[in-house]
Amino acid sequence: MSGAAVIVSDLSINFGSTSAIRELSTNIQVGTLTAIVGPNGAGKSTLLKALVGEIRPASGTVSFGDVRRREIAYLPQQSSIERNFPITVLEIVNMGFWHKTGPFGTLNRQQRHEVDRAIGAVGLTGLEQRTLRELSGGQLQRALFARLLLQQGRLILLDEPFNAVDSKTFKDLL
Repeated sequence: MSGAAVIVSDLSINFGSTSAIRELSTNIQVGTLTAIVGPNGAGKSTLLKALVGEIRPASGTVSFGDVRRREIAYLPQQSSIERNFPITVLEIVNMGFWHKTGPFGTLNRQQRHEVDRAIGAVGLTGLEQRTLRELSGGQLQRALFARLLLQQGRLILLDEPFNAVDSKTFKDLL
């Protein structure tokens, strides 16, 4: 039997005087598929950001059982990505190896091959040199999925992964 990947205990997150999450406790088990559902503004993205350490809780804890924080692969909402940043599809996907190369490392031959395979797997072959602002919403989501594939996370967190994609992209990414 697998243990808990994530343990959330009495988690509260505030934005100023506004409570976004109040005293949430839950465990997410290794090997499970867990969906966080609720209306806009319910705190779903806030919870995911707390899990990856992007937001500090006002109180409570997020801890990891059978998963280390560096084994988390995270796909944020597209709306949190600056579309004018001058980065290409290839550079986005290469970031999937950040955990192995660090900020100034280079990819070895095997890693470059894996990048090419990931780009092909999401249907972006030939678009490697396009910048963020040249991509459609669906193409950007495909690039982010390719990056996610390379992270090889034991815990994968997806924040509205199919927002702004058409039905073909949805099926391809699944």
